[in-house]
Amino acid sequence: MSNVLDRVAATIESRKGGDPSSSYVAKLFSKGDDAILKKIGEEATETVMAAKDARASGDASKVLYECADLWFHSLVLLAQFGLTPQQVLDELARREGLSGLEEKASRKE
Repeated sequence: MSNVLDRVAATIESRKGGDPSSSYVAKLFSKGDDAILKKIGEEATETVMAAKDARASGDASKVLYECADLWFHSLVLLAQFGLTPQQVLDELARREGLSGLEEKASRKE
């Protein structure tokens, strides 16, 4: 699973400083954090709406599509801040087996 994430992350990383007229990701990077954050907000909303539609229709195909968009743009955000998918996976592994309530309580404010 992480091989795909690694390949996509490497492609995203290669677009940093690229020509915004020839790369969607380079265009996002050129616009800065706010453009990336706006896009994540849009994709999160679209994911929620797809899930609501799937609940009513029983067809979850759009949930999958929108989640892929959300994950992709999250990878762009990670790259913007010099983070990697492996760091996210490591954090999830750290939390594995912890109660969500305990994990949240252990966070520093």
